[in-house]
Amino acid sequence: MTARIVMLNGVGSAGKSSIAKALQEITETPFLHVSMDVFCEMLPPGYFDHPEGFRFINGEESGKPSVAIETGPVGARLMDGMRHAIAALAERGNDLIVDDVMLADEPIEYRRLLAPYRVHWVGILASLEVLEARERSRGDRLIGLARWQFNRVHAGRRYDLEIDTDTLSVVAGARMIKDRFGL
Repeated sequence: MTARIVMLNGVGSAGKSSIAKALQEITETPFLHVSMDVFCEMLPPGYFDHPEGFRFINGEESGKPSVAIETGPVGARLMDGMRHAIAALAERGNDLIVDDVMLADEPIEYRRLLAPYRVHWVGILASLEVLEARERSRGDRLIGLARWQFNRVHAGRRYDLEIDTDTLSVVAGARMIKDRFGL
C-alpha cells in the first residue's frame, strides 16, 4: 500500500505539532508524527548559534525583534537527512504527518523525494500578532523568530488545505485534515 503523507508547513508556534498529535488520535490507521524539532534536537547543543549548525542573527523588523536563521553545513546535512529519512519511512509503507518550517527550496526537494506517495500539503497559518504572543508565552522560543519566518514560510507555496489557527482549535484543524483527505 502506498504511504500517505500529510505535510504541515507553518511558522514556529503556528500549532503544527499540536495539530499533528490531535490528527494521530483520530485517524483510522496509525500515522507517525515526524517533527523537524526532534531532528534539530539530535544536534549537539553547541551547534545552535554556531556557523556550522544554525546561527541566529538578531535584528529588527518594523521596530520589533526579528531573529534570522543561517544554516551552516552541519545543519544543512541534518535537514537534508531528515527529508531523506521521511522518504525512507514512506518507502517502508508508513503513513506520516510531517511537521516542518519550510524555507527556500525545501518543498522542491520534498516533492522530488516524495513523488511516489500520496502527499497532502497543509499550510498552518496564524496572524503575526498571534504567533508573537504564542512565542512569548511558550518560553522556549527565540523572540523574533516568528517575525522573521512570517513572510518567508508560506511565500510562493500552494496548499491542498489551509488552516487558520487564529480561529480554529487544534481539534477542529485535525478534523478538517482527516475529513478533507479521508484519513
